Amino acid sequence: MKLIPILTIVIASTLFGCSGSEATSDEIRKGLENWLAKPVSEREPLGNLEFSKRPLTKNEAENFTTILFEDKQRQLIKDYGQQWASREISYKGMKMPFFYQKFGEEPTAGRSLFISLHGGGNTRPENNDQQYENQKHLYDQAMSSLEGIYLAPRAPTNTWNLWHENHIDDFFTLLIRLSVALENVNPNKVYLLGYSAGGDGVFQLAPRMADRWAAASMMAGHPNETSPLSLKNTPFALHMGALDAAYDRNLKAKEWKTMLDSLENNAPGTYVHQVVLHEGKGHWMELEDAAALSWMSTHKRNPIPEKIVWKQDDRHHPDFYWLGVPEDLIETGGEVIATYSRSRNEINVLSNYSSILKIYINDDMLDLDAPITVKYQGEIIAEKTFKRSLSAIYNTLSPKGDAELSFPCVLTLIDNDTLGE
Repeated sequence: MKLIPILTIVIASTLFGCSGSEATSDEIRKGLENWLAKPVSEREPLGNLEFSKRPLTKNEAENFTTILFEDKQRQLIKDYGQQWASREISYKGMKMPFFYQKFGEEPTAGRSLFISLHGGGNTRPENNDQQYENQKHLYDQAMSSLEGIYLAPRAPTNTWNLWHENHIDDFFTLLIRLSVALENVNPNKVYLLGYSAGGDGVFQLAPRMADRWAAASMMAGHPNETSPLSLKNTPFALHMGALDAAYDRNLKAKEWKTMLDSLENNAPGTYVHQVVLHEGKGHWMELEDAAALSWMSTHKRNPIPEKIVWKQDDRHHPDFYWLGVPEDLIETGGEVIATYSRSRNEINVLSNYSSILKIYINDDMLDLDAPITVKYQGEIIAEKTFKRSLSAIYNTLSPKGDAELSFPCVLTLIDNDTLGE
C-alpha cells in the first residue's frame, strides 16, 4: 500500500460548501423552498446555487437535513413505490423480485429489516427459483420470537456469483431505502444473512457495504478473495457445518475465525463476531444456524464509528461511513484508516492510498463551532473552525439516501503533488 506524503487540507467550498458568506436562515430556507418547488428534472444542481454554500448553525443543519431527506423519500416513493407494491424492483435493465413478511410488534423507533439471500448459483433458472422459494420461509420459526421484516430477494441473474455481482449493491440500497420510506424500518437495524451461494454473497457484501448493516451472518458459504478488515464496527456471525468440505468451506471458516479472533484481540470490542462450526453437520445444518438471527438482532449500527478501516473491494464504493474517495481515484485493495476524537475535537488520518480524501463531519462527531485539529499520521496539518452548509448535506445525502450518513461539512485532503490542479 502506498503512503501519501504530508497532506495539505483544502476547504473546497465550491465543491462541498464548507464555507461561504453570511446569510439569514430565512434567506437560505426561501432559496431551498424555491428549489424544491421545481420538478426534479428542472432543478439546477443545488451546489451551484449561492445560498447552498452559506454557513449554517447546528439547528439549521438539522432542520435542512430533515427537509432534504423528506424530499428524497417523496421522490423515491414516486419512482419506485409501485414496484415495491408489486414486489419486483427494476434497475438498469435487471429485475429483482422479492418477498417479505412482518414479525412482532412495530417498535416506536422503527422496525428491523433482515435481508436473506438464497442459495443456488450457476445453474438452471428453475433451480434458483426453488432456492428462492425455500429461502422465503427458511427462518420463520427463528423470526417468530423476534421483531422485524424478513425480506428474501430473488437474485437478478443465475451466475455463480449471483449475490456479489456489481449491481447487487445498488439493488440493496434501493431495498433498504424503500423499506425505510414505506415500512418504517430503522436504518440502524438492517441485517444481512444468506445460505450457501447466499453465504458467498454475505462474505462479500458484509465488508464492502459495512456502513449499511447493523450485523451480518454468513451460513455455509465461501469467502473467495474477500477480506474481513472493513468489518470493523460491523458484528459478523459465521455458521458452517464442520463436515462441509466442498471447496474447503469448513477450512475457510476456521481461517476466518483465526483472522477475526486476531482482529478483535488487537482492537477489543470493534470486530465483534460469532463463529460456530456445527459438529456432525455437512452443507445442510438442519437450521442450527438459525441462532444467528437472534444474535444479530441484539446489535445496532453506529453510522459514525470513531475509527474506520476501509479496504476497497473490486466492486468500488466512493463512500464509506464518514470517508470518501473520488471514483476515478479508487484502487482495488486500497486501504484508508482514520479516527476522530470528540474530546480532543480532532481527526487523524492514519493511512491513505488516494491523492484526494474526503472527510465528512457532523455535530455528533465533533464540535463544529470550535476549532478542529486535522492530522495526518499524527502530524497537524490544520487547526481551524469549519462551516456547515446545505450543499454538503445534499451531496452526502444523495448517494445512499440515508439521513444517518448525511453530513453538513466535508473536508478535502489533497497531497502536495496534486495541490492546485
